[in-house]
This record gives sequence, structure tokens and C-alpha cells, in this order.
Amino acid sequence: MRILWTLLKIVIALVIAVPLGIVALGLGLGILGTLLGLAVLALKLACVGFIGYGLFRAARYLFGAAPKPNIERLRELPQPDRYYQAAMRELDTHIGPSSNH
Repeated sequence: MRILWTLLKIVIALVIAVPLGIVALGLGLGILGTLLGLAVLALKLACVGFIGYGLFRAARYLFGAAPKPNIERLRELPQPDRYYQAAMRELDTHIGPSSNH
């Protein structure tokens, strides 16, 4: 009788565990499949984006006008600091010329 009672408990546990395991496996595979699908979609979008960016760069290279040098901007550059240059000359007389000139 003890063996039958043990077998009955095992059968009851399996009756509960097997359907729950199937549901858990289905949910897990569904979530995994969804994440895999999203990863593939993101990869496809990245490839389309890289191709589009390459086409944009090619079109800009082929049809874009050459940039003109901006002379006005060169005139706006600040002049070197004369006090700094004088200090460097003074240091050069004491220490000797440095390698970064």
C-alpha cells in the first residue's frame, strides 16, 4: 500500500508539473522569439541606415558644390599674445631653445 501511495503522489505531482512546465516553456520560447525578432529587425534597420548614409555621402560627393574657403574667418583669428612671446624669448635666453618651437 505504501508503494501505491508513493506512486499516487508522484502521478499527482507530474499531473501538476507537466502542464505548468509546458506553459512555462511556451512563454519562455515566446519571449525569446520576440527578442530574437526585435534583434533581427534592429539589424535590418541598421543595414538600411548604413546604406542610406552611404548613398547620401555619395550623392553629396557627386552633386555637392566644393566648399569655398572663408577668408573672413581667417581675418577673425586672434593675433598671438606678444607678452607670451616675449616671456618665451626671455626663457630661451636663460634655458636655451626648447624642442616645441
